[in-house]
Amino acid sequence: MKDMIAYCGLNCETCDAYLATIHDDQALREKTAKLWAELNQAPILPEHINCRGCRADGVKTVFCEHLCAVRQCALKRGAATCGSCPELENCQTVGAVFANSPDARENLAGL
Repeated sequence: MKDMIAYCGLNCETCDAYLATIHDDQALREKTAKLWAELNQAPILPEHINCRGCRADGVKTVFCEHLCAVRQCALKRGAATCGSCPELENCQTVGAVFANSPDARENLAGL
């Protein structure tokens, strides 16, 4: 479980992209692509919905791999997660995640 907590503290095991990937669920890919395209006003297609987890080896969504500012920052700093960053409490980037998902902060504290 601990390796399935993303850099920001979100639990990848509950992410629809991860679930669609591990269960090879095309209907969930299509549903997730449609929702994410609407939420992000971006052309997200079902074939983009494949991910093995933020910190795990394997395929990631385009967002997670290349666009997620939290992940890019943690990789640049060589941090295991944001929980190990001395700037965590004042970080606006991961703070946005915490505002929408308070469990993320708790997940980081448990690592």
